Amino acid sequence: MTSEGQSAAQSSGTIGSTALDETYRRITWRLLPFLMFLWVLSWIDRVNIGFAKLQMLSELRFSETVYGIGAGIFFIGYFLCEVPSNLLLEYIGARKTIARITFLWGICCVAMMFVTTPLVFYVLRFLLGVFEAGFYPGVILFLTYWYPSERRAKVFGLFMSASALAGVIGGPLAGAIMSGMHGVNGWSGWQWVFLLEGIPSILAGLVTLVYLTDRPSKAGWLTAEQKALVAADLARDAAALGHREHRILASLKDARVWQCIAIFFCIITANSALTFYGPSVVRDAGFTDPLTVGWIMSAAYLCGGAGMILNGRHSDRTGEARLHCGVSAFVGALAIALTGFLIASAPLFAMLTLAVAIVGTMSAIPVFWQIPGRFLAGSAAAAGIALINSVANLAGFGAPTVMGYLREHTGSPATGLWLVAGVEALALVLILAFVPRANAAMEHRARARAAHEPA
Repeated sequence: MTSEGQSAAQSSGTIGSTALDETYRRITWRLLPFLMFLWVLSWIDRVNIGFAKLQMLSELRFSETVYGIGAGIFFIGYFLCEVPSNLLLEYIGARKTIARITFLWGICCVAMMFVTTPLVFYVLRFLLGVFEAGFYPGVILFLTYWYPSERRAKVFGLFMSASALAGVIGGPLAGAIMSGMHGVNGWSGWQWVFLLEGIPSILAGLVTLVYLTDRPSKAGWLTAEQKALVAADLARDAAALGHREHRILASLKDARVWQCIAIFFCIITANSALTFYGPSVVRDAGFTDPLTVGWIMSAAYLCGGAGMILNGRHSDRTGEARLHCGVSAFVGALAIALTGFLIASAPLFAMLTLAVAIVGTMSAIPVFWQIPGRFLAGSAAAAGIALINSVANLAGFGAPTVMGYLREHTGSPATGLWLVAGVEALALVLILAFVPRANAAMEHRARARAAHEPA
């Protein structure tokens, strides 16, 4: 640690000091709202296909299997480009990388309005995955440059709750566009969805170049004292965590990385199924109006966002991550299974269990990202986080594809839901088997900081 950092650490007193907490509050208010806004745009542009499906399948005469492949092929492009994108972020910085990602996915979303054949559908969904690759793990990596480990679960939860916010906004928005714009200018409602939801991302990509700052040392909106406080706090955190792998190739061969991949694969299987087939499940329950479907999904995602924030906050306060992740995933799995049983006989109760499934599954995600950060750092974190996210997100290809096939050949959503529930339940088993408890020092720091005002 530099003499400047040591001096800052001494002046700050404790982790929960007023000056340090005020600095992190300033960082949070500067970064999180903007990153959450970008994640809302990303999530809406990724999953609006689930709502557009309600019109476009009949108009284009696509089968459920064609839709499932198209929805899922996004994750093949995502898989292929995720690690290179995160390594590029480590090399050229978050500002340029995130701006490029946001601008290109917006263009691809707009292009989706011109889909006429399955081949064009597949190509554009694949390219959307290519262009968006690196955003999510890039932001996770980016936030580790700004926050120590005991503050990250809450910050991750805040950021990732934007996907729930996107569900709250995106459902009614897509439903309103499909209902109100259908036939305007000779275009169908689903075409207007892609156009009107893609343009904001293009504009946001340009704004990112001006607004985002790569690291605390480059932040002109922090004072010199605040920069020193953050540098000292991050150095203290790195020392407390002990040795972590920094070499890229070594991290990719680390068994713990692949254990994390297996755990996250189980969670993403459920998350993808709920994302791309949630609106269809609502329609199966008898709610056929697109706007009604949108509002039901909106309410469920509102609850999911609250769950992410509360679970992340409690994880930070206790210093415990593995059960906060595993138990949440298991609750989501049980609720998905119950939805499969109830959808035909008790549709209102099925909507309740669908909401619980979304809450449980989404609440597991931000806390999960505490786990790899405890043994990876630097370039190894850039590659490892991207590898975990990209490989695990192949579940995003498998889940919609299998669910589409099962729906088409069984005529019921229940079988697919039960299969997804079984996979997600494995997450808890894998966590208990492979993820050790946090060390006592980390738990002690978390509890000590809980007595102070959080950032």
